[in-house]
Amino acid sequence: MTNQQEDIERSAVLAHAKLWLGTPYHPEARVIGVGVDCATMIAETYQGAGKIPMQDIEHYPPDWHLHRSKERYLEHVFRYAKELPEENPRAKLPGNLVLFRFGRCYSHGAIIVKWPRIIHAYLDTSVCYENVEAAKWLNTIGEATDDIGKARPRKFFSLWE
Repeated sequence: MTNQQEDIERSAVLAHAKLWLGTPYHPEARVIGVGVDCATMIAETYQGAGKIPMQDIEHYPPDWHLHRSKERYLEHVFRYAKELPEENPRAKLPGNLVLFRFGRCYSHGAIIVKWPRIIHAYLDTSVCYENVEAAKWLNTIGEATDDIGKARPRKFFSLWE
């Protein structure tokens, strides 16, 4: 399903993602052990693994997704990655990216380790592993709306497509 060079690159992405484990969540920060958010962790991980150039991410309010519908996160992702349908056997490969919709747009991302295990940074936590299937908050909409109980939308992306 993958070639040797791709396997090496995917391993490099995972090695760089693991460097962030335990780093506290801090909006727009990008210093290992000091602070990072999900967007900057992903940008720094892929850059550190040689998959993308250094990203200049413009200021974004932490609550953007609650008040605006513009898909700012997706705009950055589409520059370097191709969206894959979830049913595509390559969608959930290690090193790929999964984005989750919170609020009005896709606003949270994670790097796939071995599906359903991901590495991500999230508000009030440190960068950690998480099992997507066991994390109800990543799977089910829980905001105070009529959508409670619906599946949370997610998209999968690969830099190897």
